[in-house]
Amino acid sequence: MTASLSHKPYRVGRSRTGLGLFATKPIKKGTKIIRYFGPLLDSKKKDEDAIENKYLFELTNRWTIDGSIRENVARYINHACRPNAESDVKPRKRKVFIRAIKDIEPGDEINYDYGTDYFKAYLKPIGCKCDACEKKRKKQRAEARAERVRLKEKAERKAKREAEKLAETRAKERKAKAKKAAKANGKSGNGQTLNGKALNGKALNGKTLNDKHLNGHSVTAAASKRAAPSKRAATRVLQA
Repeated sequence: MTASLSHKPYRVGRSRTGLGLFATKPIKKGTKIIRYFGPLLDSKKKDEDAIENKYLFELTNRWTIDGSIRENVARYINHACRPNAESDVKPRKRKVFIRAIKDIEPGDEINYDYGTDYFKAYLKPIGCKCDACEKKRKKQRAEARAERVRLKEKAERKAKREAEKLAETRAKERKAKAKKAAKANGKSGNGQTLNGKALNGKALNGKTLNDKHLNGHSVTAAASKRAAPSKRAATRVLQA
């Protein structure tokens, strides 16, 4: 087939969706590239109206081109949401030509928009694979990956802040406990201050213990005075 089309500005080749039609020479905008043709189907005839395939090109409510024949090389032209060609329909002449709407370079795949009905019936269920849709999906996947990374980093920052806050709270709790323990130990009286007063031989409101003065009196003398017998008790002993 490629050899028979060598004089044409296009060739059939492998495409993303299977086979496609590719430019072999520069094609200027506005140029008629190829005719889309095949048997005409009359919708008023039940047997013809019952024919169903993906190469049907509706001209009018009555007439439809059945482009499924192999001779119709234009059937290899794939759909694109942002095409470089379009279908130029001549209803009265019952003809369809594919015309360039952009300058097409050698090696470029030729494509046109199949229309809303065809898109909904055949392409949307499986996902359009044209360059525009592939780029859109690629962009969406990249954005989705970036969003996942952003959310992950956000979660990590939040976890870090919570961990720091928890560590700070625990540090404050430990400090408060230590302060409370130190205060409790300071009131135990084990040679330490007790409300600004000291025990174990140290000053206590200006008074001293352990053989030292207490309110100006000797603790030892006070003890001796309490131990000496009274005169009445001594007199009873002599009388006896």
